[in-house]
Amino acid sequence: MSPRKPASEELTREMIIKEARTQFVDKEFQKVSMRNIAKQLGCSHGAIYYHFKNKAELFYGIVEEDFAKLNRLVEVTVQGSEDDETKLRQIFLRFIEFGLNHQSQYEIMFMKRNSEVDSLSQQAAFHSYQKFAEAVHSLAKKNLAIKDVWSAFISLHGFVAYYRGYVNCFEEAKLPAEGHVEFVLKGLLS
Repeated sequence: MSPRKPASEELTREMIIKEARTQFVDKEFQKVSMRNIAKQLGCSHGAIYYHFKNKAELFYGIVEEDFAKLNRLVEVTVQGSEDDETKLRQIFLRFIEFGLNHQSQYEIMFMKRNSEVDSLSQQAAFHSYQKFAEAVHSLAKKNLAIKDVWSAFISLHGFVAYYRGYVNCFEEAKLPAEGHVEFVLKGLLS
């Protein structure tokens, strides 16, 4: 058994999530174990179970945290002082920026599939998509069909998926991202 951490280094939920995120990015869900996460953190695996009842709940904690960050970007943009079309453009660009600046998180959020956690992660994804759709509906000058908002979302996701791994950050794809967003806006608002 690993020696207990000193009080100044008590195990926190954030420490567990950080280590688990690293492992989930590097390995498939089935190959990540609570024991190995604990080993990397220098604690007993029982200490992790104090914070998370199982590996699926830990995975969901990671996904939920990442979607909360993305949701805050949408909320902050909607509350801005710019005109509605500018806010809509910014939401689309910030979605792409989030995906390309946080590629490992984006992959866990939108691209990793596992039957043990799909229902949990899909709840967070659906809630995030609802926030996105509500923002798009509120900012568009016309009544949009659900399929149009979904198509815009999938188009942005496709852009991130295409550039993920080929660029290190948003700045490296900023020009094509801006062009893509203008293309999506033109289709959505015309």
